[in-house]
Amino acid sequence: MELHQLEYFVAVAEEASFTRAASRVHVAQPGVSAQVRRLESELGQQLLDRSGRSVRLTEVGSAVLPFARAALDAVANARLAVDDLAGLVRGQVTVGMVSGCALPALAELLAGFHDRHPGVAIALVEDNSDRLVERLRDGRLDLALIGWAEQTPADIDSVVLVDEELVAVVAPGHPLADAGARAGAITIRQLRDLPLVSLPRGTGVRAALDAACAAAGFTPRIVFEASALPMVVELAGRGLGLAVVPASIPNGPGILRLTDPQLRSRLELAWRCAPAANPAARALIEQARALGPPGRSAP
Repeated sequence: MELHQLEYFVAVAEEASFTRAASRVHVAQPGVSAQVRRLESELGQQLLDRSGRSVRLTEVGSAVLPFARAALDAVANARLAVDDLAGLVRGQVTVGMVSGCALPALAELLAGFHDRHPGVAIALVEDNSDRLVERLRDGRLDLALIGWAEQTPADIDSVVLVDEELVAVVAPGHPLADAGARAGAITIRQLRDLPLVSLPRGTGVRAALDAACAAAGFTPRIVFEASALPMVVELAGRGLGLAVVPASIPNGPGILRLTDPQLRSRLELAWRCAPAANPAARALIEQARALGPPGRSAP
């Protein structure tokens, strides 16, 4: 008994026709017919009734069909297991990260994954969050560290690594420095018409700033953009404008809380909701799931 004989028998049984079965398995009809007859000869029983206009299963054929299907499924699953193992031995994953964001949790995740699967190559790509999401959606990235200001999109799954308040950084002598120091905070409305230093569009911090200013009835006046947060802080500290950044970034004087509303941004490890075809990517995503709470439940 050979595997292709079972495959042809199942195809004829399901198609009720040797002609359609031959087309399905891409073999000439006489070849299909001959192999099914050999199977019947080996079993010593007729499996198919060929007397009518369509081919029908005999009683014995009906009893054999589930076992033939199970055998074919077992072989297919064995092939999948081998493919998965091969993917974890010599596969590749492509990971995106927000430009200029050296988050230790991501480095720890990749180091742990490399320890478990040393044969898998890891490629890192830096970009803005909106372009990272596009690359996730079209399959160019398997996983990405992304900054969010709003709720995670419905087609993206994620875990929250950082969820923090945004603050303002001003240089000594800035018009808001003394007022902010006395009050302990400044409001979003106080940013109207002020020169601002900011991350570029497509980042979570910038999205939070733009949305808050729009809700207050004005467009932020961005005079400098930099893709790295340390540079944004440096420019603000030299008096080129006020900067809105995560609270964990700046240090020293000139840091003011923002209120009405309070702004927050998140860093999340994100991936497509649809199961990854790449076995190495599936393994990396499973490790990522254990790092934090789901993105959609974050405040």
